[in-house]
Amino acid sequence: MKAYELLFFVAPNTDEETRAGVMKRIDVAITAEGGVVDSVEDWGKRTLAFEIDDLTEGDYTLINFHADPQQIAELDRVLRINDAVKRHMVVCRSDRD
Repeated sequence: MKAYELLFFVAPNTDEETRAGVMKRIDVAITAEGGVVDSVEDWGKRTLAFEIDDLTEGDYTLINFHADPQQIAELDRVLRINDAVKRHMVVCRSDRD
């Protein structure tokens, strides 16, 4: 398994129930095929560099995890179809393998 980092943000006015649902779906996508979530960091509200969907702020979360490369495509699909997630990025972390 390789080490990955996922950074995503939702609208700052998103309720806790929706955020918990997003986190649960991400956790299922990572752990379904044997992946492991190493850490979850809630970065809180940050100002965006430019306006996205009429938002000037985003509520960021950083997740470090280990997974097989085949799982990343499914995780990316899950994040793309979730309307609460405005933007996301998955990066392979070769320094943490």
